[in-house]
Amino acid sequence: MGLLLAPGFLGRAQAASPGTPARRTLVTVFLRGGVDGLSLVPPVADPAYHRARPTLALKAPGSGPGSALRLDDRFGLHPSLEPLLPLWREGRLAVLHGVGLPTPVRSHFDAQDFVESGTPGRKATPDGWLNRALEAEETAAALRAVALQPTLPRALFGDAGAVAMGRLEEFRLRGGRRGEEATSGFSALYAGAVDEALRTTGQGAFEALSRLDEERLSRLPSGGAGVEYPKGPLGQRLRDIARLIQGDVGLEVAATEMGGWDTHAAQGAETGVFANRCRELAGALSAFATDLGPRLEHVTVVVLTEFGRTVRENGSRGTDHGVGSAMLVLGGGVGGGKVYGRFESLTPEHLQDGRDVPSWTDVRAPLAEALRACRPGVNLSEVFPGFTPPAPLGLFET
Repeated sequence: MGLLLAPGFLGRAQAASPGTPARRTLVTVFLRGGVDGLSLVPPVADPAYHRARPTLALKAPGSGPGSALRLDDRFGLHPSLEPLLPLWREGRLAVLHGVGLPTPVRSHFDAQDFVESGTPGRKATPDGWLNRALEAEETAAALRAVALQPTLPRALFGDAGAVAMGRLEEFRLRGGRRGEEATSGFSALYAGAVDEALRTTGQGAFEALSRLDEERLSRLPSGGAGVEYPKGPLGQRLRDIARLIQGDVGLEVAATEMGGWDTHAAQGAETGVFANRCRELAGALSAFATDLGPRLEHVTVVVLTEFGRTVRENGSRGTDHGVGSAMLVLGGGVGGGKVYGRFESLTPEHLQDGRDVPSWTDVRAPLAEALRACRPGVNLSEVFPGFTPPAPLGLFET
């Protein structure tokens, strides 16, 4: 009965062998609200940055308590992101600055839609870039694409099957445009499923889903004993993604999100709302990397947002919707310890409309590089129709 009601991709999973190793897993973390890249990775050596932000600018590294953490001669890192410094020093964390949509879009809804569809300016695109990357090659893994968030993100809309769940204990099934969301009774039947379900497919998975409980969930393999994730939603979601990776379920793509980045007022500098968001983000990413241990070499994490913030702070000691922002990339194959991309001084003549960091790098370029690194041979013209990737940025080691 379950197989009859389930999306087609789960039916195809019956023939798979348990424990099939996953290819390099791509994890995306969407920071919703428009992250202020100039506070995330401040250009502390630029005098124009300090002039534009009399209360929000972070002090240069070594300038006392609350100063930025040094990345290189031009850029610092927000002090609340300190848990990420070991990854930077180990060459497993890279930063891309001045990245965004090719044409300014200052609406959260439209900008997020264009980033996740992978077709800027085209609102009618029915599917997302991550789903198109999966659709080109079918596999039998039932948990091939997973969204650890309440609803399926736009990037995973499409024909390739994906699973959306707020937590591992509370998941529901979606089969793209061909499938309907499971009924409440069907969802309840498989609530609380993990452990054996993470090592089986098809009929065996459905049987396991009806048997497992929270006690067995707690015994899922973990890469690092005693790893502590932050108690916020992002920490718990990345913890569940790490469990799926450790469970060898054939996971190829995992997506999650974090809100609270729309900082129009009382943004703060080294302390405040923005600093608190950074602290949760860094703690979750650091714990995730520690939890995975050596498996991190087979995982690539991309942290992105829909747009940046204005260069100049506003009258409410916050920042308004801008254009270019910063992106973080960490994990396997990353050429870390470096800030990538074009970035000019923040003097008005270099800014978009005299007010914003431009999108010197089209957001699709680093996403295309991440796909190449995780799925060699992927047809990028199908994933990003109408887009010709420029020369590689070099984010990944060859």
